Amino acid sequence: MRTRDHPMTNRLAIRALTLAALGASALALAACDVRRDSDAEEPAPTATPSETASPDAETTPSPSATPVQSILRDETAPEQDTVLPAQPIELVIPFPDGADIGGDAERMLAGVIGSRALEEEDWQVILRGHTDSSGNDQANLRASRARAEAVAAWLVERGVDDDRIKVIAFGEQNPIAPNALPDGSANEEGRRENRRVELTIEPEGGAQDDRQSDATGGDAQARPTARPSAARTSRPFRD
Repeated sequence: MRTRDHPMTNRLAIRALTLAALGASALALAACDVRRDSDAEEPAPTATPSETASPDAETTPSPSATPVQSILRDETAPEQDTVLPAQPIELVIPFPDGADIGGDAERMLAGVIGSRALEEEDWQVILRGHTDSSGNDQANLRASRARAEAVAAWLVERGVDDDRIKVIAFGEQNPIAPNALPDGSANEEGRRENRRVELTIEPEGGAQDDRQSDATGGDAQARPTARPSAARTSRPFRD
């Protein structure tokens, strides 16, 4: 015979199950809170001795911090200044009137003083005097020598050793411009250009040193002991 469940009994059973479920949920929530609290209180992991850098330990630079050295040259070697050798000097000094050194000629000569070829090297100084064709051969020779001697005296007065200077007088033999026009009249501009002194400073045996009197007919007499004032005192040659 089947026993019929009483309504009151069912309600009690349902209530008991509900309370049991609520109790289980409360226990679960409490367990979660305890776990979170334990996780929060857990100390942070400490670095091992191998991971802790010692104050005295050397720091290894990273590859990006390593200096890049040139493979073309040694960057640690000091740079050396390149010293160029002294160069010979060739200069045409104008003497448009007479044998006196004018302003243009003096400015050109001033540029020679202090040059390496003159100051640092024991090179010879060759002065080749020239003139135009307006006079006779002897007068022209004297005029060309007087101009070269005037330049020599100017240099000696400024400290150039007289023994280094060589004077050659060419007279009218080597003009650089025509002395006469096509109609035979005097070419004054050309004659003015021919009245000049060619200055060369170079080692003995240089390219210009082979222009000796034997080859050109110039007068290369030896110069006397330096007498600057006497050398510069000359008649106002115009030849």
